[in-house]
Amino acid sequence: MSDWPALEVRGITKSFPGVVALDRVSFDLRYGELHALCGENGAGKSTLIHLLAGVYPPDSGEILLDGRTVILPNPHAAAVAGIGVVFQERSLAPNLSVAENVFANRQPVRRGGRIDQPELHRRTAELLARFGLEVDPRLPVASLTAARQQMVEILKAVSLGSRVLILDEPTSSLATAEVEHLFANLRALRADGLSMIYVSHHLREVFELSDRITVLRDGRHQLTAPTGELTEDDLVRSMVGRAVTDLYGKPAAPPGEVVLAVEDAARPPDFAGVSFTLRHGEILGLAGLAGAGRTELARGLIGAEPLTAGRILLHGRPIAVRSPRQAIAHKLAYLTEDRKLQGLFLDQPLRDNLVAAALGRFSKAGLLDQPAITAYAENSRAELGIVTPSVAQRVVNLSGGNQQKVLLGLWLATEPEVLIADEPTRGVDVGARSEIYRQLRALAGRGVAILLISSDPPEVLGLSDRVLVMRAGRLVAEIPGAEATEERVVAAAAGMGERV
Repeated sequence: MSDWPALEVRGITKSFPGVVALDRVSFDLRYGELHALCGENGAGKSTLIHLLAGVYPPDSGEILLDGRTVILPNPHAAAVAGIGVVFQERSLAPNLSVAENVFANRQPVRRGGRIDQPELHRRTAELLARFGLEVDPRLPVASLTAARQQMVEILKAVSLGSRVLILDEPTSSLATAEVEHLFANLRALRADGLSMIYVSHHLREVFELSDRITVLRDGRHQLTAPTGELTEDDLVRSMVGRAVTDLYGKPAAPPGEVVLAVEDAARPPDFAGVSFTLRHGEILGLAGLAGAGRTELARGLIGAEPLTAGRILLHGRPIAVRSPRQAIAHKLAYLTEDRKLQGLFLDQPLRDNLVAAALGRFSKAGLLDQPAITAYAENSRAELGIVTPSVAQRVVNLSGGNQQKVLLGLWLATEPEVLIADEPTRGVDVGARSEIYRQLRALAGRGVAILLISSDPPEVLGLSDRVLVMRAGRLVAEIPGAEATEERVVAAAAGMGERV
């Protein structure tokens, strides 16, 4: 093994109009190391990844592989140099097979240039077996769960023979069981000598998996230290510049009367026979593994994919919810798990997004009340802590955490009585996460009934007054918040716990 690092950046600077994204940042990755890269949204992590991936050129500084300076003018050059990147946003072709995605543009060919399908499937099957994935290489990627699609992305990078693998929020779409499976595979890759940069907002993952941690803040290097020498408080303080205490907060008051009742809700094959109540000022957690039917249930309740059976009662009266428009009219709001594809108008200004679901509230005589819209946007920016130079800024230019705050503000404009929050902190840093938790607590304190869907057990346990657990489209457990533990929730989700 060489004396120099597998990868090193020295004094890297990168600027964009109006912002210095990286300011003389240095970083090194050792052979066979899993090095966590941490920081809030906007800290410079994504910019550093894009530089290493050949997407952006640095303004100054140098990148070294195996002790030699390299120029990475494009992603192909980075891949040839041995750097593989698995971005948070998947880049798979959904209509192509698993094998065709893994070996895209590198398929084995026979004489005459025809693709050797048996060999393609054999090579892919070997990779799948190495990761313990029982998946037919011929299946279209679109037919796989989000968790398995993420694994295909990783297989694609590994198949390139990468010596350095960069993983950007690889668990953002995975539930607990899939996360543990991924970790086992990453440890095996590390044992084989692969060097990895691991980017995650989940601090528990960082401490469980990494050898060293580097923190960026506001585009500058803050610290690099062995993981065992840091505490979670140390890491949070370095990331946000202050201590974040009492992350989840406390209930303002006990839950009140039942606001929403769901009776035998069904839409086979996604879910069936689902019944529960949600109370005034309550945060009701809904946990489960990927594919349990939680998001499908949420979309059924707000009419995006209407129920085929069962009833929804609001304040004891049955209501019809056949579309999101009807849901909004009944004061039901849905904070989608996919803010970019289903939640926000990315190319539109922040101010327009914030009122998109409540245009009637901001209209006079059939015309939009522009001063009222601007006033609400400015108030939301201050109240939600949205970091932006102007409410006229396009949402696509905001960090993930700030986009999530805009999505929350969009639904708050509808003045909901019931808020379904589906993965409200996915891909969000600890600073933005604490702000979102504060807002959810404040909403519950004002009497809003909240159904919290989350794949993060500490989040569910930290916020919920009660916890429901789904498995295979059915509710299998209901646990009072004071009695809920991660072990009980995970056991029920896996089919080993109590049944309702």
